[in-house]
Amino acid sequence: MIQYILRRLLVALPILFGVSLFTFGLVRWIPGDPILIMLGTDAMGADVEGIRRLYGLDRPWPVQYVEWLAGVLQGDLGLSIRTRLPVGQSILQRLPVTIELTALSLLLGLLIGVPAAVLAATYRGKTADALVGVVSLLGISVPGFWLAILLMLFFSLYLRLLPSIGYVALHEGPLDNLRHLILPALGLALPLGATIMRFMRSSLLEVFGQDYFRTARAKGLTYVMAVNKHALRNALIPVVTVIGIQIGRLLGGAVIIEQIFALPGLGRLVFDGIAMRDYPVVQGTVLVFTALFILINLLVDLLYGVIDPRVRLATK
Repeated sequence: MIQYILRRLLVALPILFGVSLFTFGLVRWIPGDPILIMLGTDAMGADVEGIRRLYGLDRPWPVQYVEWLAGVLQGDLGLSIRTRLPVGQSILQRLPVTIELTALSLLLGLLIGVPAAVLAATYRGKTADALVGVVSLLGISVPGFWLAILLMLFFSLYLRLLPSIGYVALHEGPLDNLRHLILPALGLALPLGATIMRFMRSSLLEVFGQDYFRTARAKGLTYVMAVNKHALRNALIPVVTVIGIQIGRLLGGAVIIEQIFALPGLGRLVFDGIAMRDYPVVQGTVLVFTALFILINLLVDLLYGVIDPRVRLATK
């Protein structure tokens, strides 16, 4: 198992290098000069060039990349052009918000998707199945930002039950923290729950047709016990694969959701960095997003061994 993990981590290194190189080039191809954005269009030419030299932006791109990569290998993601604060420090301050949002979204997505899938598979071809199918199709089709705005309008402005913007840290008040995160988490969780439901339903229907499930029912197990003991666990492997892929969508969706709900997370940090052409912030944040995605997919692969021992043997 240790060798398997080490191999996966070694494979991740070229991926991180490729993402860093692509991000470095892409942000510099975006129209706009970060120095002019910072100083304003009325800044004098000499001032602009002097500050550009100060930040090292007057050097060729390959030289800038090598210097930045050398810093990354030493744990230094550089300084923000806009704030002059270490990028690593800003990421560490905002990372807990994004992790909380992603974890809560994943939990809500599972709580929505798995029971709905069991309901649809149990009543296949009936009204409940059709209703769940329509709801899941809407959940997948509706754009996340539009769904987030609708949730804000309904629960914050119309019902006045939940705050529309802002954030309270978990250690400052767990209940207030949940009240501020529940709407943005729902904006991410509803499409995720719809995706989980569709895959889980198909997987459950396949399990229901297997001999071992019919044998369990024939031996006298109730339907609920047979589903809990035999069906769910065997139906989880394809769903876990989907969840691992969907984590990337959650992290990407956090960029928009955190901006809509004014959450001080990594998504908002990279959004502001793109708007201000803050190259080190964008490069460092995207690199962290990529590392998180790779780590989560590694954990998902290891989770296969918990669900199915045959997979555990294959990874030795």
